[in-house]
Amino acid sequence: MPTSPAVAAPFESLAAMLKRQRDAFAAEGAPSLDQRRADLTGLRDAVKRQAHAITDAIAADFGGRARHETLLAEVWPVHAAARHALRRLPRWMQPKRVPVGLEFWPSRAEILVQPLGVIGIIAPWNYPVNLALAPLIAALAAGNRVMLKPSELTPRTSDLLAKMLGQLFPQDKVAVVQGGAEVGAAFAGLPFDHLFFTGSTAVGRKVMLAAAQNLTPVTLELGGKSPCVIGPDAKMSEAALRIATGKLFNAGQTCIAPDYVLVPREKLEDLVTAYAAAAKKLYPTLRGNADYTAILNDRHYARLTAALAEAREAGARILSIDPASEGEMAAEHKIAPTLVIEPRDDLTLMREEIFGPILPVKAYDRLDDAVAFIASRPRPLALYYFGVWAEHRERVLAGAHSGGVTVNDVLTHFVVEDLPFGGIGPSGLGAYHGETGFQTFSHRRAVYHQGPIDPKFFLRPPYSRIFPAIFRFLMRN
Repeated sequence: MPTSPAVAAPFESLAAMLKRQRDAFAAEGAPSLDQRRADLTGLRDAVKRQAHAITDAIAADFGGRARHETLLAEVWPVHAAARHALRRLPRWMQPKRVPVGLEFWPSRAEILVQPLGVIGIIAPWNYPVNLALAPLIAALAAGNRVMLKPSELTPRTSDLLAKMLGQLFPQDKVAVVQGGAEVGAAFAGLPFDHLFFTGSTAVGRKVMLAAAQNLTPVTLELGGKSPCVIGPDAKMSEAALRIATGKLFNAGQTCIAPDYVLVPREKLEDLVTAYAAAAKKLYPTLRGNADYTAILNDRHYARLTAALAEAREAGARILSIDPASEGEMAAEHKIAPTLVIEPRDDLTLMREEIFGPILPVKAYDRLDDAVAFIASRPRPLALYYFGVWAEHRERVLAGAHSGGVTVNDVLTHFVVEDLPFGGIGPSGLGAYHGETGFQTFSHRRAVYHQGPIDPKFFLRPPYSRIFPAIFRFLMRN
Protein backbone atom coordinates (compact mmCIF):
# COMPACT_ATOMS: atom_id res chain seq x y z
CA MET A 1 0.00 0.00 0.00
CA PRO A 2 1.51 3.45 0.79
CA THR A 3 5.24 3.99 0.98
CA SER A 4 7.02 6.66 3.02
CA PRO A 5 4.56 9.39 4.04
CA ALA A 6 6.60 12.48 3.22
CA VAL A 7 9.76 13.80 1.66
CA ALA A 8 11.89 16.89 2.07
CA ALA A 9 13.24 16.96 -1.45
CA PRO A 10 15.12 19.08 -3.96
CA PHE A 11 13.54 19.97 -7.27
CA GLU A 12 14.75 16.78 -9.00
CA SER A 13 13.02 14.56 -6.44
CA LEU A 14 9.85 16.64 -6.66
CA ALA A 15 9.90 16.35 -10.44
CA ALA A 16 10.31 12.58 -10.15
CA MET A 17 7.35 12.43 -7.77
CA LEU A 18 5.25 14.46 -10.19
CA LYS A 19 6.24 12.14 -13.04
CA ARG A 20 5.24 9.11 -10.95
CA GLN A 21 1.80 10.60 -10.39
CA ARG A 22 1.45 11.59 -14.04
CA ASP A 23 2.39 8.08 -15.16
CA ALA A 24 -0.13 6.56 -12.74
CA PHE A 25 -2.85 8.90 -13.99
CA ALA A 26 -2.07 8.03 -17.60
CA ALA A 27 -2.06 4.30 -16.85
CA GLU A 28 -5.21 4.15 -14.72
CA GLY A 29 -7.26 7.03 -16.10
CA ALA A 30 -10.06 8.75 -14.26
CA PRO A 31 -11.16 6.87 -11.13
CA SER A 32 -14.68 5.50 -10.94
CA LEU A 33 -17.40 6.88 -8.70
CA ASP A 34 -16.88 3.96 -6.31
CA GLN A 35 -13.14 4.64 -6.06
CA ARG A 36 -13.66 8.33 -5.41
CA ARG A 37 -16.22 7.53 -2.75
CA ALA A 38 -13.79 5.11 -1.12
CA ASP A 39 -11.04 7.76 -1.08
CA LEU A 40 -13.31 10.42 0.42
CA THR A 41 -14.79 8.02 2.97
CA GLY A 42 -11.34 6.92 4.08
CA LEU A 43 -10.20 10.53 4.48
CA ARG A 44 -13.37 11.56 6.32
CA ASP A 45 -13.09 8.65 8.75
CA ALA A 46 -9.37 9.21 9.33
CA VAL A 47 -9.95 12.85 10.28
CA LYS A 48 -12.68 11.76 12.68
CA ARG A 49 -10.38 9.16 14.26
CA GLN A 50 -7.49 11.58 14.49
CA ALA A 51 -9.49 14.49 15.95
CA HIS A 52 -7.68 14.49 19.30
CA ALA A 53 -4.26 14.02 17.69
CA ILE A 54 -5.05 16.98 15.42
CA THR A 55 -5.99 19.22 18.36
CA ASP A 56 -2.82 18.21 20.23
CA ALA A 57 -0.52 18.80 17.26
CA ILE A 58 -1.96 22.22 16.45
CA ALA A 59 -1.90 23.28 20.10
CA ALA A 60 1.77 22.32 20.26
CA ASP A 61 2.59 24.21 17.07
CA PHE A 62 0.82 27.36 18.28
CA GLY A 63 2.13 27.13 21.81
CA GLY A 64 -1.51 27.16 22.90
CA ARG A 65 -4.50 26.75 20.58
CA ALA A 66 -8.02 26.39 21.95
CA ARG A 67 -9.05 22.75 21.56
CA HIS A 68 -12.67 23.65 20.80
CA GLU A 69 -11.55 26.08 18.08
CA THR A 70 -9.59 23.31 16.39
CA LEU A 71 -12.56 20.96 16.50
CA LEU A 72 -14.85 23.66 15.07
CA ALA A 73 -12.48 25.12 12.50
CA GLU A 74 -10.37 22.14 11.41
CA VAL A 75 -12.09 18.82 12.13
CA TRP A 76 -15.77 19.60 11.55
CA PRO A 77 -15.42 21.57 8.27
CA VAL A 78 -13.26 18.84 6.72
CA HIS A 79 -15.71 16.15 7.82
CA ALA A 80 -18.61 18.24 6.48
CA ALA A 81 -16.86 18.87 3.15
CA ALA A 82 -16.25 15.14 2.62
CA ARG A 83 -19.82 14.28 3.62
CA HIS A 84 -21.17 16.95 1.23
CA ALA A 85 -19.07 15.67 -1.67
CA LEU A 86 -20.01 12.03 -1.02
CA ARG A 87 -23.71 12.84 -1.20
CA ARG A 88 -23.53 14.94 -4.35
CA LEU A 89 -20.71 13.32 -6.30
CA PRO A 90 -22.94 11.20 -8.58
CA ARG A 91 -24.73 14.34 -9.81
CA TRP A 92 -21.52 16.31 -10.19
CA MET A 93 -19.96 13.58 -12.36
CA GLN A 94 -22.92 13.20 -14.72
CA PRO A 95 -22.42 14.34 -18.33
CA LYS A 96 -24.60 17.33 -19.09
CA ARG A 97 -26.62 17.47 -22.30
CA VAL A 98 -26.75 20.91 -23.89
CA PRO A 99 -28.94 22.16 -26.77
CA VAL A 100 -27.30 22.60 -30.15
CA GLY A 101 -29.76 24.92 -31.87
CA LEU A 102 -32.09 24.32 -34.80
CA GLU A 103 -29.36 24.84 -37.42
CA PHE A 104 -27.39 21.83 -36.12
CA TRP A 105 -30.32 19.44 -35.75
CA PRO A 106 -30.33 16.40 -35.47
CA SER A 107 -26.88 16.43 -33.83
CA ARG A 108 -26.37 16.49 -30.06
CA ALA A 109 -23.83 17.96 -27.65
CA GLU A 110 -22.75 17.34 -24.09
CA ILE A 111 -20.25 18.44 -21.49
CA LEU A 112 -18.08 15.72 -19.96
CA VAL A 113 -16.50 16.49 -16.59
CA GLN A 114 -13.00 15.02 -16.43
CA PRO A 115 -10.13 15.27 -13.92
CA LEU A 116 -7.28 17.61 -14.76
CA GLY A 117 -4.52 15.20 -13.72
CA VAL A 118 -2.05 16.13 -10.97
CA ILE A 119 -2.87 18.96 -8.58
CA GLY A 120 -0.41 20.84 -6.38
CA ILE A 121 -1.71 22.24 -3.08
CA ILE A 122 0.25 24.66 -0.89
CA ALA A 123 -1.37 25.05 2.53
CA PRO A 124 -0.85 27.79 5.17
CA TRP A 125 -0.18 27.64 8.91
CA ASN A 126 -3.21 29.38 10.40
CA TYR A 127 -5.66 26.52 9.74
CA PRO A 128 -3.14 23.84 8.79
CA VAL A 129 -5.58 20.91 8.55
CA ASN A 130 -8.69 22.55 7.11
CA LEU A 131 -6.84 24.53 4.45
CA ALA A 132 -4.84 21.46 3.42
CA LEU A 133 -7.60 18.86 3.39
CA ALA A 134 -10.56 20.89 2.08
CA PRO A 135 -8.90 21.47 -1.31
CA LEU A 136 -7.62 17.88 -1.21
CA ILE A 137 -11.21 16.66 -0.87
CA ALA A 138 -12.27 18.73 -3.89
CA ALA A 139 -9.32 17.47 -5.94
CA LEU A 140 -9.98 13.82 -5.07
CA ALA A 141 -13.70 14.20 -5.71
CA ALA A 142 -12.82 15.46 -9.18
CA GLY A 143 -10.66 12.36 -9.74
CA ASN A 144 -7.18 13.89 -9.56
CA ARG A 145 -3.89 12.93 -7.97
CA VAL A 146 -2.38 15.39 -5.51
CA MET A 147 0.93 16.62 -4.18
CA LEU A 148 0.44 18.54 -0.93
CA LYS A 149 2.91 20.99 0.61
CA PRO A 150 1.85 21.84 4.20
CA SER A 151 3.35 24.74 6.11
CA GLU A 152 6.77 24.41 7.69
CA LEU A 153 5.59 26.80 10.45
CA THR A 154 3.36 24.07 11.91
CA PRO A 155 5.76 21.10 11.79
CA ARG A 156 3.93 18.78 14.18
CA THR A 157 0.70 19.16 12.27
CA SER A 158 2.50 18.69 8.97
CA ASP A 159 4.06 15.48 10.29
CA LEU A 160 0.64 14.26 11.40
CA LEU A 161 -0.85 15.02 7.98
CA ALA A 162 2.02 13.21 6.26
CA LYS A 163 1.58 10.14 8.44
CA MET A 164 -2.21 10.07 8.14
CA LEU A 165 -2.30 10.56 4.37
CA GLY A 166 0.61 8.16 3.89
CA GLN A 167 -1.44 5.45 5.56
CA LEU A 168 -4.48 6.19 3.40
CA PHE A 169 -3.01 6.65 -0.08
CA PRO A 170 -0.06 5.47 -2.15
CA GLN A 171 2.32 8.23 -3.09
CA ASP A 172 1.34 8.05 -6.72
CA LYS A 173 -2.13 9.24 -5.62
CA VAL A 174 -1.46 11.60 -2.69
CA ALA A 175 2.04 12.66 -1.67
CA VAL A 176 2.98 15.04 1.14
CA VAL A 177 6.08 17.16 0.59
CA GLN A 178 7.68 18.79 3.62
CA GLY A 179 10.34 21.46 3.79
CA GLY A 180 10.96 25.18 4.12
CA ALA A 181 10.71 28.12 1.77
CA GLU A 182 13.23 26.69 -0.68
CA VAL A 183 11.19 23.51 -1.10
CA GLY A 184 8.02 25.60 -1.37
CA ALA A 185 9.53 27.68 -4.17
CA ALA A 186 10.60 24.54 -6.06
CA PHE A 187 7.14 23.05 -5.51
CA ALA A 188 5.43 26.14 -7.00
CA GLY A 189 7.67 25.85 -10.05
CA LEU A 190 6.50 22.34 -10.96
CA PRO A 191 4.34 21.93 -14.09
CA PHE A 192 1.17 20.82 -12.32
CA ASP A 193 -2.15 20.62 -14.12
CA HIS A 194 -3.45 23.07 -11.50
CA LEU A 195 -1.81 24.77 -8.52
CA PHE A 196 -3.85 25.72 -5.47
CA PHE A 197 -2.29 28.16 -2.97
CA THR A 198 -3.59 29.58 0.30
CA GLY A 199 -1.52 32.27 1.99
CA SER A 200 -0.53 35.90 1.91
CA THR A 201 -0.95 38.21 -1.06
CA ALA A 202 2.82 38.83 -1.20
CA VAL A 203 3.64 35.12 -1.45
CA GLY A 204 0.69 34.59 -3.78
CA ARG A 205 2.31 36.92 -6.30
CA LYS A 206 5.47 34.79 -6.24
CA VAL A 207 3.47 31.59 -6.61
CA MET A 208 1.58 32.95 -9.59
CA LEU A 209 4.81 34.12 -11.21
CA ALA A 210 6.39 30.68 -10.75
CA ALA A 211 3.29 28.94 -12.13
CA ALA A 212 3.23 31.24 -15.15
CA GLN A 213 6.55 29.80 -16.33
CA ASN A 214 4.71 26.53 -16.98
CA LEU A 215 1.35 28.10 -17.91
CA THR A 216 -0.04 26.29 -14.87
CA PRO A 217 -3.57 27.44 -13.96
CA VAL A 218 -3.78 28.69 -10.38
CA THR A 219 -6.30 29.19 -7.64
CA LEU A 220 -5.08 31.74 -5.11
CA GLU A 221 -6.81 32.04 -1.74
CA LEU A 222 -5.21 35.12 -0.25
CA GLY A 223 -6.58 37.63 2.25
CA GLY A 224 -6.64 41.35 2.70
CA LYS A 225 -8.38 43.72 5.03
CA SER A 226 -11.95 42.46 5.39
CA PRO A 227 -14.17 45.34 6.53
CA CYS A 228 -17.15 45.25 8.84
CA VAL A 229 -19.79 47.92 8.34
CA ILE A 230 -22.18 48.79 11.14
CA GLY A 231 -25.36 50.18 9.61
CA PRO A 232 -27.31 53.04 11.22
CA ASP A 233 -30.02 50.59 12.31
CA ALA A 234 -27.80 47.78 13.61
CA LYS A 235 -28.44 46.17 16.99
CA MET A 236 -25.18 47.21 18.60
CA SER A 237 -24.84 44.66 21.40
CA GLU A 238 -25.62 41.79 19.02
CA ALA A 239 -23.28 43.10 16.35
CA ALA A 240 -20.44 43.64 18.83
CA LEU A 241 -20.74 40.11 20.24
CA ARG A 242 -20.70 38.52 16.79
CA ILE A 243 -17.80 40.66 15.61
CA ALA A 244 -15.81 39.87 18.76
CA THR A 245 -16.53 36.16 18.41
CA GLY A 246 -15.20 36.11 14.85
CA LYS A 247 -12.31 38.49 15.44
CA LEU A 248 -10.98 36.72 18.53
CA PHE A 249 -11.45 33.19 17.17
CA ASN A 250 -7.95 31.78 16.70
CA ALA A 251 -6.75 35.10 18.13
CA GLY A 252 -7.61 36.82 14.87
CA GLN A 253 -5.30 34.59 12.82
CA THR A 254 -7.98 34.03 10.20
CA CYS A 255 -7.87 35.23 6.60
CA ILE A 256 -11.52 36.33 6.72
CA ALA A 257 -11.46 37.81 10.24
CA PRO A 258 -12.98 41.30 10.52
CA ASP A 259 -9.96 43.52 9.93
CA TYR A 260 -11.51 46.89 10.72
CA VAL A 261 -14.93 48.30 11.60
CA LEU A 262 -16.73 51.30 10.15
CA VAL A 263 -19.43 52.65 12.47
CA PRO A 264 -21.74 55.70 12.43
CA ARG A 265 -19.97 58.53 14.25
CA GLU A 266 -22.76 58.99 16.76
CA LYS A 267 -22.53 55.29 17.69
CA LEU A 268 -18.76 55.00 17.95
CA GLU A 269 -18.65 54.94 21.77
CA ASP A 270 -21.59 52.54 21.90
CA LEU A 271 -19.62 50.08 19.77
CA VAL A 272 -16.47 50.49 21.89
CA THR A 273 -18.41 49.78 25.07
CA ALA A 274 -20.34 46.87 23.58
CA TYR A 275 -17.23 45.26 22.06
CA ALA A 276 -15.31 45.47 25.35
CA ALA A 277 -18.25 43.86 27.17
CA ALA A 278 -18.49 41.14 24.52
CA ALA A 279 -14.77 40.33 24.73
CA LYS A 280 -14.97 40.08 28.52
CA LYS A 281 -17.99 37.80 28.20
CA LEU A 282 -16.18 35.50 25.80
CA TYR A 283 -12.89 35.51 27.71
CA PRO A 284 -13.44 36.51 31.37
CA THR A 285 -9.73 35.97 31.99
CA LEU A 286 -6.83 35.81 29.58
CA ARG A 287 -3.73 34.50 31.32
CA GLY A 288 -3.86 30.72 31.45
CA ASN A 289 -7.18 30.64 29.59
CA ALA A 290 -7.08 27.57 27.33
CA ASP A 291 -9.92 29.03 25.24
CA TYR A 292 -7.78 31.98 24.12
CA THR A 293 -5.30 31.08 21.38
CA ALA A 294 -1.68 32.21 21.28
CA ILE A 295 0.05 34.06 18.45
CA LEU A 296 1.92 31.50 16.37
CA ASN A 297 5.55 32.56 16.85
CA ASP A 298 7.99 35.30 17.88
CA ARG A 299 7.97 36.97 14.47
CA HIS A 300 4.22 37.41 14.32
CA TYR A 301 4.04 38.47 17.98
CA ALA A 302 6.72 41.13 17.37
CA ARG A 303 4.95 42.30 14.20
CA LEU A 304 1.68 42.86 16.08
CA THR A 305 3.24 44.60 19.07
CA ALA A 306 5.20 46.87 16.73
CA ALA A 307 2.03 47.81 14.83
CA LEU A 308 0.31 48.63 18.11
CA ALA A 309 3.26 50.75 19.26
CA GLU A 310 3.20 52.65 15.96
CA ALA A 311 -0.52 53.41 16.37
CA ARG A 312 -0.02 54.56 19.95
CA GLU A 313 2.83 56.89 18.97
CA ALA A 314 0.66 58.29 16.15
CA GLY A 315 -1.98 59.33 18.67
CA ALA A 316 -4.64 56.69 18.12
CA ARG A 317 -6.72 55.79 21.17
CA ILE A 318 -5.86 52.25 22.27
CA LEU A 319 -8.25 50.22 24.41
CA SER A 320 -6.75 46.97 25.67
CA ILE A 321 -9.36 44.72 27.22
CA ASP A 322 -7.90 43.23 30.42
CA PRO A 323 -4.65 45.27 30.21
CA ALA A 324 -3.56 44.04 33.66
CA SER A 325 -2.73 40.68 32.08
CA GLU A 326 -0.64 42.03 29.23
CA GLY A 327 2.78 41.66 30.79
CA GLU A 328 2.03 38.21 32.11
CA MET A 329 0.58 37.11 28.77
CA ALA A 330 3.73 37.96 26.81
CA ALA A 331 5.32 34.73 27.98
CA GLU A 332 2.38 32.84 26.47
CA HIS A 333 2.58 34.76 23.16
CA LYS A 334 -0.91 36.10 23.76
CA ILE A 335 -2.14 39.60 23.00
CA ALA A 336 -5.22 40.94 24.75
CA PRO A 337 -8.26 41.87 22.65
CA THR A 338 -7.51 45.43 21.61
CA LEU A 339 -9.42 48.24 19.93
CA VAL A 340 -7.54 50.94 18.05
CA ILE A 341 -9.92 53.86 17.72
CA GLU A 342 -9.67 56.29 14.80
CA PRO A 343 -6.24 55.24 13.52
CA ARG A 344 -4.67 57.16 10.64
CA ASP A 345 -5.03 55.48 7.26
CA ASP A 346 -1.26 55.40 6.73
CA LEU A 347 -0.59 53.22 9.78
CA THR A 348 0.44 49.58 9.42
CA LEU A 349 -2.81 48.47 11.06
CA MET A 350 -4.78 50.15 8.28
CA ARG A 351 -2.49 49.20 5.39
CA GLU A 352 -1.71 45.54 6.07
CA GLU A 353 -3.77 42.53 7.04
CA ILE A 354 -3.59 42.32 10.84
CA PHE A 355 -3.83 38.59 11.59
CA GLY A 356 -4.21 39.16 15.31
CA PRO A 357 -6.76 40.16 17.99
CA ILE A 358 -6.40 43.89 17.22
CA LEU A 359 -9.41 45.69 15.73
CA PRO A 360 -9.23 49.23 14.29
CA VAL A 361 -12.48 51.21 14.49
CA LYS A 362 -13.25 54.23 12.32
CA ALA A 363 -16.32 56.47 12.36
CA TYR A 364 -18.23 57.56 9.29
CA ASP A 365 -20.76 60.37 8.80
CA ARG A 366 -22.81 58.91 5.94
CA LEU A 367 -23.19 55.31 4.80
CA ASP A 368 -22.01 56.33 1.35
CA ASP A 369 -18.75 57.51 2.96
CA ALA A 370 -18.19 54.02 4.38
CA VAL A 371 -18.89 52.45 1.00
CA ALA A 372 -16.51 54.86 -0.73
CA PHE A 373 -13.79 54.13 1.84
CA ILE A 374 -13.99 50.37 1.17
CA ALA A 375 -14.22 50.86 -2.60
CA SER A 376 -11.06 53.00 -2.61
CA ARG A 377 -8.98 50.20 -1.12
CA PRO A 378 -7.84 46.79 -2.48
CA ARG A 379 -10.78 44.39 -2.73
CA PRO A 380 -10.96 42.21 0.40
CA LEU A 381 -11.62 38.50 0.81
CA ALA A 382 -14.73 39.09 2.93
CA LEU A 383 -17.20 41.85 3.75
CA TYR A 384 -19.54 42.02 6.74
CA TYR A 385 -22.60 44.18 7.14
CA PHE A 386 -24.78 44.63 10.21
CA GLY A 387 -28.19 46.21 9.88
CA VAL A 388 -31.88 45.59 9.29
CA TRP A 389 -32.86 47.90 6.45
CA ALA A 390 -32.59 46.25 3.04
CA GLU A 391 -31.92 49.59 1.31
CA HIS A 392 -28.78 50.17 3.38
CA ARG A 393 -27.60 46.59 2.99
CA GLU A 394 -28.01 46.63 -0.77
CA ARG A 395 -26.18 49.96 -1.03
CA VAL A 396 -23.16 48.46 0.73
CA LEU A 397 -23.20 45.19 -1.24
CA ALA A 398 -23.56 47.02 -4.57
CA GLY A 399 -20.85 49.60 -3.88
CA ALA A 400 -18.19 47.60 -2.06
CA HIS A 401 -16.75 44.53 -3.79
CA SER A 402 -15.40 41.52 -1.88
CA GLY A 403 -14.81 37.82 -2.30
CA GLY A 404 -17.74 36.78 -0.07
CA VAL A 405 -20.24 38.32 2.33
CA THR A 406 -21.91 37.48 5.60
CA VAL A 407 -24.77 39.72 6.71
CA ASN A 408 -25.44 40.22 10.43
CA ASP A 409 -22.64 37.85 11.36
CA VAL A 410 -19.02 37.14 10.44
CA LEU A 411 -17.09 34.17 8.98
CA THR A 412 -20.16 31.97 8.44
CA HIS A 413 -20.26 32.06 4.64
CA PHE A 414 -16.99 30.09 4.70
CA VAL A 415 -18.60 26.96 6.14
CA VAL A 416 -21.64 26.79 3.84
CA GLU A 417 -20.48 24.13 1.37
CA ASP A 418 -22.87 25.17 -1.40
CA LEU A 419 -21.41 28.70 -1.44
CA PRO A 420 -18.24 29.25 -3.47
CA PHE A 421 -15.35 30.56 -1.39
CA GLY A 422 -12.69 32.74 -2.98
CA GLY A 423 -11.29 36.20 -3.33
CA ILE A 424 -11.37 38.93 -5.93
CA GLY A 425 -8.43 40.94 -7.25
CA PRO A 426 -5.64 41.11 -4.66
CA SER A 427 -7.59 38.89 -2.24
CA GLY A 428 -7.54 35.91 -4.56
CA LEU A 429 -8.23 34.24 -7.86
CA GLY A 430 -10.72 31.42 -8.33
CA ALA A 431 -12.87 29.65 -5.75
CA TYR A 432 -13.62 26.28 -4.18
CA HIS A 433 -15.94 24.51 -1.69
CA GLY A 434 -18.70 22.15 -2.72
CA GLU A 435 -19.46 21.83 -6.42
CA THR A 436 -17.37 24.92 -7.15
CA GLY A 437 -14.30 23.10 -5.81
CA PHE A 438 -15.14 20.03 -7.88
CA GLN A 439 -15.34 22.23 -10.98
CA THR A 440 -12.11 24.04 -10.13
CA PHE A 441 -10.22 20.76 -10.38
CA SER A 442 -12.15 19.46 -13.40
CA HIS A 443 -12.05 20.05 -17.13
CA ARG A 444 -15.47 20.69 -18.66
CA ARG A 445 -14.88 18.99 -21.99
CA ALA A 446 -17.13 20.00 -24.87
CA VAL A 447 -18.26 17.06 -27.06
CA TYR A 448 -20.31 17.46 -30.27
CA HIS A 449 -21.90 14.40 -31.92
CA GLN A 450 -22.73 14.91 -35.57
CA GLY A 451 -26.06 13.37 -36.53
CA PRO A 452 -26.78 11.26 -39.61
CA ILE A 453 -27.97 14.32 -41.53
CA ASP A 454 -25.43 17.13 -41.84
CA PRO A 455 -27.17 20.50 -42.34
CA LYS A 456 -23.81 22.10 -43.04
CA PHE A 457 -23.85 20.45 -46.47
CA PHE A 458 -25.29 23.63 -47.97
CA LEU A 459 -22.49 25.74 -46.44
CA ARG A 460 -19.67 24.05 -48.33
CA PRO A 461 -18.15 25.19 -51.61
CA PRO A 462 -19.00 25.39 -54.33
CA TYR A 463 -21.58 27.75 -52.84
CA SER A 464 -25.01 27.43 -54.41
CA ARG A 465 -27.59 30.08 -55.23
CA ILE A 466 -29.52 29.22 -52.08
CA PHE A 467 -26.60 30.28 -49.84
CA PRO A 468 -28.01 33.84 -49.31
CA ALA A 469 -31.32 32.39 -48.11
CA ILE A 470 -29.56 30.02 -45.73
CA PHE A 471 -27.37 32.83 -44.41
CA ARG A 472 -30.45 35.00 -43.78
CA PHE A 473 -31.88 32.09 -41.78
CA LEU A 474 -28.69 31.88 -39.70
CA MET A 475 -28.81 35.63 -39.04
CA ARG A 476 -32.47 35.65 -37.98
CA ASN A 477 -33.45 37.51 -34.82
